[in-house]
Amino acid sequence: MAPETSRKVSSDKAELDLRQFLPYRLNSLAERISQALARRYEARYGLNVSQWRVLAWLSHRDVLTATQIREATQMDKARVSRAVQALVERGLIDRTPCSSDQRLHYLRLTEAGQALLAELVPQARAWEAELVATLSAGEYRDLFNAMGKLERQLERIG
Repeated sequence: MAPETSRKVSSDKAELDLRQFLPYRLNSLAERISQALARRYEARYGLNVSQWRVLAWLSHRDVLTATQIREATQMDKARVSRAVQALVERGLIDRTPCSSDQRLHYLRLTEAGQALLAELVPQARAWEAELVATLSAGEYRDLFNAMGKLERQLERIG
């Protein structure tokens, strides 16, 4: 097709520049951050992202169910299930059935899991500090405030 006969693109065409679209930018940044950190704890500790998230939530709460972890992490049931199974097999968490509902299992860190996190958490925090070192204290505070506002707004608008 000759250049002079090619169709002209309408100026009223709907466009979305993802580089300027907040949901895309946040997701992309979160994924890049998560993968960069994952490379560190996978190489050193043999943990994938899902396993790390389960351990991190159990470090934050003494006992959780898989359902509570799914809700907290926004991971799907299969990912949580695989992560829990792998962590149980490695002896990093215990899974105890609920006496009143055999479908539920309580998840807790074992001593080995606590020891691993005692080593891993300071390294993760140091990595985070290196990442945000480019921000001033005010920018860091403002970033968290802005994220909080967006989270609350998302709850309102769904």
